[in-house]
Amino acid sequence: MNAYIFPGQGAQFVGMGLDLYEKSPLAQELFEKANDILGFHITDIMFEGTAEDLKQTKVTQPAIFLHSVILSKVLGDSFKPDMVAGHSLGEFSALVANGTLQFEDALTLVSKRAMAMQKACEVTPSTMAAVLALPDAEVEKICAEIEGVVVPANYNCPGQLVISGEIEAINAACEKMKEAGAKRALVLPVGGAFHSPLMEPAREELAAAIEATTFNTPTCPIYQNVTTTAVTDPSEIKKNLIAQLTAPVKWTQSVEQMIADGATLFTEVGPGKVLQGLVKKINRASDVASATIEE
Repeated sequence: MNAYIFPGQGAQFVGMGLDLYEKSPLAQELFEKANDILGFHITDIMFEGTAEDLKQTKVTQPAIFLHSVILSKVLGDSFKPDMVAGHSLGEFSALVANGTLQFEDALTLVSKRAMAMQKACEVTPSTMAAVLALPDAEVEKICAEIEGVVVPANYNCPGQLVISGEIEAINAACEKMKEAGAKRALVLPVGGAFHSPLMEPAREELAAAIEATTFNTPTCPIYQNVTTTAVTDPSEIKKNLIAQLTAPVKWTQSVEQMIADGATLFTEVGPGKVLQGLVKKINRASDVASATIEE
């Protein structure tokens, strides 16, 4: 069975999407539509901007979403997912891919999500850190013992867990993780504590927008970050998508569930190959590929 997977923030690169734009009239049409919806020329930043320009959350999230979704549309009839999943932001791309969301509605939600997250980041000094080579249970235990807000945020693959929270709490947790035998506990260059309780203001803001958006019955199940199981009920998809902002991304568990349900090939749709690497670390026997358009 074909599982299509969609990357999240961090996969952006300078020049992203330009090849699609140059090769496909459909891609051109969708990119121009995106410029109108967003109210600024995101194509200029994607195709010609600097890495610094691309790093702004209000640009990064729509840019990655557009790269993934437009690529899936350009693939046309060869794009046939049996199941989909997305890492954090990638969940919105996955929901367009399986017909739950219309392109325009999803882009509007992604833009609102980015702005709401940016605002939430400005309220409390916060960040995230990657913890390597420490069992998940040990990371969870240390987070629970630290004063202040610090929680597991991304279960990326066995031995790689990202924590999220207030700056002081993160620094204290990193020290404890190293003492407990972590190979590395490295603070990441991000502007806030994504997938933590500190995103509550953003969750509330996004919840209203999601509730007001039409969600259709999908053509295939999505394995959502919050529950890790196959979901096809639009109201349940909405609920999980709202919860995602303050809940951890259970990527390891989602991939394991997809494999248990018959996934044999994981095709990454969008910039980079980060998710393919994670899938291989979760299950070495799985086949992975990048979605590409024919020359």
